[in-house]
Amino acid sequence: MKEASVNVLGGALVTCSTAPVTGFFRNGCCDTGPMDRGLHTVCAIMTDDFLAMSKYLGNDLSTPRPEFGFAGLKAGDQWCLCAARFLQAHQEGAAPKVRLAATHIRTLDIVPLSILRDYAIDLDA
Repeated sequence: MKEASVNVLGGALVTCSTAPVTGFFRNGCCDTGPMDRGLHTVCAIMTDDFLAMSKYLGNDLSTPRPEFGFAGLKAGDQWCLCAARFLQAHQEGAAPKVRLAATHIRTLDIVPLSILRDYAIDLDA
């Protein structure tokens, strides 16, 4: 069961990406629920720097894994990131841009809104 779909701005959570399909529930949204221990709630726009950092840290998001139906991500793709990984990328200077309207409110349990706003592409949302 997923939690209420509210974004970090207090509005309705909008779709992050359907191409590629993202989200813990693979519904295109950064929804979360009790089973989502990684809190995949940050709608981020991938960059080469972030993908390289993630691969270095052991989470290779860029290599295709056809056995899991995963084509691999490239710069420009939107993806629901773990909130803690986003915060780590921020601390390492490799954080990607984010879409606030598509980032779940539970992200605020880990990442302050002020940090998210620094990377937001939709500040007027």
